[in-house]
Amino acid sequence: MKGVRVPSRRLVAVFALVLLALPVGRAASATRRTQAQITVYAAASLTNVFPAIDSKEKYSFGGSNTLAAQITQGAPADVFASANTTLPAQLFQKGLCSKPVVFTRNRLVIVVPTANPAGIHNIYDLTKSGVKLDIAGPGVPVGSYTLQILKNMNLTAAVLKNVVSRETDVREVLAKVGLGEADAGFVYSTDAKTVPGKVTVIKVPAWAQPKVQYGICVVSHSGDKGDARAFIKRVMGKAGQKKLIRFGFLPRVKPKH
Repeated sequence: MKGVRVPSRRLVAVFALVLLALPVGRAASATRRTQAQITVYAAASLTNVFPAIDSKEKYSFGGSNTLAAQITQGAPADVFASANTTLPAQLFQKGLCSKPVVFTRNRLVIVVPTANPAGIHNIYDLTKSGVKLDIAGPGVPVGSYTLQILKNMNLTAAVLKNVVSRETDVREVLAKVGLGEADAGFVYSTDAKTVPGKVTVIKVPAWAQPKVQYGICVVSHSGDKGDARAFIKRVMGKAGQKKLIRFGFLPRVKPKH
């Protein structure tokens, strides 16, 4: 009987070790999956909403033109989300990203400090002598949209003479106006909502608004295109679109078939 019991105990011990090892393997695998991230390069105006749509990814926010230049130079991005469609379309033409799709829209507004020391109440007041206007640079989407509004309203020369600074992204414009370092600035309506009580919003006439559409694509040199496509799917899905609208973005115009 002793000869039978000893092997039995050994077998039990072996099976126990195998059983103990299985959950550890599964846990390690689950941990690896949890830690896996993609890197999303996104327009500064998406700083608040993207983490609300997907909090687990790694984000790099900034001026869309700067991000596009970094991707061109081989920056380790998996997804590119731009505040216009021009930049991702240019990357697509160079074979650097997938064909971009429009995922949301926006509009521009004028912001002034809550104290409004320059007494600005409409876009025409930006032509007054002594007004300190802050805008984004012409290569930044919001900067290009600003110039388009001024052109549409035949105010280019009269307003640009009061520009005291040109920033690299929309959040820099917002910050300077909020701190009172400028009398006014052009930003997206969604950005103005992020600093309640610090700025007052002045609307731009609807007829002068440019077509502000955001494009998103998978970066060609991404090492994880599957997760990159899954991220875009979340942004384009019902839950993602509801979050964008909740943060003040406009519904995307679905392409006609």
